Amino acid sequence: MAAFLAWLIPGLGHLYQGRIAKAVLFFVCIMGIYAYGVYLGGNSELGYGRAVYFAFRDDEWRLNYGFQIGVGLPSLPALVQAMRMGNNKAVFFNGFMAPPRPLNMLDENNPNIHQPTLDKILRDLNRYFELATFYTMVAGLLNVLVIYDALSGPVVSIPVKKEEPPDKSEKTEKS
Repeated sequence: MAAFLAWLIPGLGHLYQGRIAKAVLFFVCIMGIYAYGVYLGGNSELGYGRAVYFAFRDDEWRLNYGFQIGVGLPSLPALVQAMRMGNNKAVFFNGFMAPPRPLNMLDENNPNIHQPTLDKILRDLNRYFELATFYTMVAGLLNVLVIYDALSGPVVSIPVKKEEPPDKSEKTEKS
């Protein structure tokens, strides 16, 4: 249960175990890196979170999302947006974490016709898109270590019992 909670929200598994200091440390560090990556991956015109998206189409495979999903719940809107876009439904929140529009989407009846293409995102964000992808991937990979720590549980030290040396008088009585 602690490992699942640690995946869902970084640090939540440690909070469940009662390790509050670690929970706060992991949440602040991992979510700070992830949030900064989401911020870098957008602007007011394109919408934010453009570096975190799921795409598994013939023209594009987004394997980076496999690392970004390590953060858990904060990266799940990308799956919802990809499903909506794949079913020709309008995306939510100005395209937050929505996949870029494919170049072959020219149907004027599609509600996502105004979503930017990957070319436009790369042109407008330039190197910030790659930095955003890197930061969000690193946050996901760091959370995998946090999940492992939550799975292992708190380390409890057991005091070692000192063995008393046998009395010499007992040895002589036995012989």
